[in-house]
Parts: sequence; structure tokens; C-alpha cells
Amino acid sequence: MKNFQGGTRTMQLISRFIKNDSGATAVEYALIAALMASAIIAALTTFDQDQAKAFKNIGTTLTTKTK
Repeated sequence: MKNFQGGTRTMQLISRFIKNDSGATAVEYALIAALMASAIIAALTTFDQDQAKAFKNIGTTLTTKTK
């Protein structure tokens, strides 16, 4: 009888584990954060050269105007 009751308890624990979805939100937030990070990296990589030119122009303008 002990094995059967222990098996029932094990099945109850497995059933409770399967029904528990509290960790799902953490996984979803991690996936959203990873997606946002990859989008930001892609955007910065795409506009990297344009940004470098813009900051160089700003630096040159500030240097010449302040002399």
C-alpha cells in the first residue's frame, strides 16, 4: 500500500508542477528584453556611420566657432 500512496503523492506533485505557471512571466519578460536589445543593437549598427559623421560635424563646428 505504501508504494501506491507514494505513487499517488508523486503524481500529485507532478500535476501541481505542470499546472504551476508562475515562472512563465519571467521567461516572457526575458524574451521581450532580448528582443528589444537585439532591435536596439541592430538600429545602432545601422546608423553608426551616420552618427559618427554627425558628431564629427558637431565637434568641428564647436571647435571652429569657439576659436
